[in-house]
Amino acid sequence: MGKTQQDNPSNAEPKYRGVKAMPYIIGNETFEKLGTVGTSVNLLVYLTTVFNINTIAATNIVNIFNGTCNFGTLVGAFLSDTYLGRYLTLGFASLSSFLGMLILTLTAASSKLHPPHCTSTGDSSKCTGASPGQMTFLLSAFALLVIGASGIRPCNLAFGADQFNPKTESGKRGISSFFNWYYFTFTFAMMVSLTVIVYVQSDVNWALGLAIPTFLMFLSCAVFFLGTRIYVRVKPQGSPLTSAVQVVVAAAKKRKLKLPEQPWASLHDHVVSNSINSKLPYTDQFRFLNKASIITPEDGTNSDGSASNPWRLCGIQQVEEMKCLIRILPIWAACIIYDVVVIQQQTFVVFQALQCDRHLGTGGFKIPAASFNVFQMLSLTIWIPIYDRMVVPLLRRLTKKEDGITVLQRMGIGMFLAIITMVVSGIVEKERRVLALTRPTLGIEARKGSISSMSGLWLVVQLALTGLSEGFAVIGQNMRSIGGSFLLCGFAMSSYLNSFLISVIHKVTRGPGGKESWLTQDLNKARLDYFYYLIAALEALNLGYFLVCSSWYKYRGSGNNTPDLAMEEMHSQKINV
Repeated sequence: MGKTQQDNPSNAEPKYRGVKAMPYIIGNETFEKLGTVGTSVNLLVYLTTVFNINTIAATNIVNIFNGTCNFGTLVGAFLSDTYLGRYLTLGFASLSSFLGMLILTLTAASSKLHPPHCTSTGDSSKCTGASPGQMTFLLSAFALLVIGASGIRPCNLAFGADQFNPKTESGKRGISSFFNWYYFTFTFAMMVSLTVIVYVQSDVNWALGLAIPTFLMFLSCAVFFLGTRIYVRVKPQGSPLTSAVQVVVAAAKKRKLKLPEQPWASLHDHVVSNSINSKLPYTDQFRFLNKASIITPEDGTNSDGSASNPWRLCGIQQVEEMKCLIRILPIWAACIIYDVVVIQQQTFVVFQALQCDRHLGTGGFKIPAASFNVFQMLSLTIWIPIYDRMVVPLLRRLTKKEDGITVLQRMGIGMFLAIITMVVSGIVEKERRVLALTRPTLGIEARKGSISSMSGLWLVVQLALTGLSEGFAVIGQNMRSIGGSFLLCGFAMSSYLNSFLISVIHKVTRGPGGKESWLTQDLNKARLDYFYYLIAALEALNLGYFLVCSSWYKYRGSGNNTPDLAMEEMHSQKINV
């Protein structure tokens, strides 16, 4: 069995096997990404071509699926931190992803598990929809994939870091090396999945294209469990979500109490000894929450200084962490609307590509529609080192700030670029549509319409802009350790919001007498460019809201009129008092 703190009652130092454990964890991550990323990106094509689902319904299914995968990480992280630990969570989630991929492969391989192919008669197609049984089988695969993603995404990186001793220099170097290898293999797996696997699925055979990632997911599970004997398994120590709720409950119970005149000198200031979070200064903002740290005669403490009942008494550090969450909520709301732009480039761009000239060069090779997303990732991957090595030093000399510009300024630039992205997307789509209606076309895309003579490579412009925008905005969103969880939840809310917007716009713009909506199946009859301009207007309003929120937000340690004392200073003042 792996080395686990539960097995060691004396809490002796575990035997870290960092470098020896790293290949198993990196291998698990690589095979998992190779197995699931390309498939999830290509789901739109699969649903519309194999299951004969219309464009709007397919887009909504994918949005809800992606949103639930991201939202589920909260549940996965809570179960991991509170009950199961990262090893069991990752093992169970990996098996769930494998079973989900296996069922999805069966829907393509067996003719009884998907509807018959559409039959074309002239310019029209006759299609039979999936039966309730076939849809149930398909959705069961999605459910298992959601469970898998919910456990893998919040745990895999942290589990790898658990294998190194953070208290030693060699351990710190090992963690840094692990992160570098993790992101390198992550990028490699994403590139291969978005190109090779997507090509096999779209242009060779769906059954084979899904069987390959299913086998890779099996290898992911096998590699993970092969390393079981050498893993360090950290005991679950409670979820940050529980801590946040405890602060609210304790403050509510003590709502009738009066705060002391010098709260920084008399409030409960216990800090967990093994906390990885930096100590936060005391603030007077959201004073109501400070009542959770008022010590009363009914409150007992343990020998280590912790509260005997954390639902009645919380440390001021715990309260300040809760305040941080509240402070970033308005910013987080703006990020939800921003992420709608990113989602557009992963959904409707696929449908645009299907009705563009996707030939590469003079040969017969066609770029798979879902593979265009690789240009967004390439843009992001290229921009990050350029920004870090060239732009930041230049900005540092101009602004005299260590990071060049603040996190919020970076996010604001990203949101401005999002507006430009949607305007460019609208212009490109208008040109694609005009060419399809006024110039000779390149044939018919089944269940959609004529293929425009415009090169699909024009879509690279908006995808590159999206990657550049992400390089500013999305990376800036990770403002604290909990930023990663907020980021994934923001993506989830954006997916749900995008699904809502699509449904509303489709219904509102569909006119009487059979008038096509802006988002109808055949983009040549639709007005997707209007939809893109609408999103651009929404993003402009969102940028204004973000600027207002940014002017209100204060960074830790920024100057203000309230006491801003570090925890060590609080303890010193208590002794002096």
